[in-house]
Amino acid sequence: MAAHPPVHEPPVHDPPVPDPAVQRRGYHPGRFDERMLAPTWLEQFQEWFTDASAPGAGIREPNAMIFSTADEAGRPSSRTVLMKGFDARGFTLFTNYTSTKAREAAANPYGSLLFPWYPLERQVIVAGSIERVSRAESETYFRSRPRGSQLGAWTSHQSQVIDSRAVLTERLARLGQRWPAAEPVPTPPFWGGLRLVPTSIEFWQGRPDRLHDRLRYRLTTLRRSSGTTPDAGPGGAPSRPADAPGWVIERLAP
Repeated sequence: MAAHPPVHEPPVHDPPVPDPAVQRRGYHPGRFDERMLAPTWLEQFQEWFTDASAPGAGIREPNAMIFSTADEAGRPSSRTVLMKGFDARGFTLFTNYTSTKAREAAANPYGSLLFPWYPLERQVIVAGSIERVSRAESETYFRSRPRGSQLGAWTSHQSQVIDSRAVLTERLARLGQRWPAAEPVPTPPFWGGLRLVPTSIEFWQGRPDRLHDRLRYRLTTLRRSSGTTPDAGPGGAPSRPADAPGWVIERLAP
């Protein structure tokens, strides 16, 4: 029986790695100017958050935000977390207090938040100080979580190195026996809320030709009742008072 000639398979080439330098898109025409701003940063955030939460916005988790902290030496770290509340005091998230973010916030209590609402060509950038929320507030929120998330908070010693995922599944099984379905799961003593108390909130709207609109509410030590002209921004452009005492509104170059 005659042998068949060898079949030479064509070499398999990996697809080329996309070149980020040529990846670009334009932004839609539009505008966002001072006349469109709400009187306070809180009202403006409420308006934009409502837009981002609308079914047609195309944003799956509008409360997702990039939370950045830094250690005592100034070495930064970032991660995506979920905002669980906001009011005039600031923006709240919940975490394990032994996590990297919580330990950094305790050692260097300043941070930033970024809400990346790409489909709307918007982002909100917040900077300020970080504080723990009250124990009562943490416990109230913990009770509202699904049971699996409650047990997960006890299961994960967040940011610690573990040997394998089996460590988590075995620990979760033990905790499920410790607190059967009929029993409430208590709030872990090492778990709770952090609040970023803003000193600046920038509202960014994409515009054509990279000439984006950037409007910022910034906290100052000046009060409207003082009769003093608000201080100028870094480039010398005057800031105008916001309707909340101690805040000014500034336009930033894109």
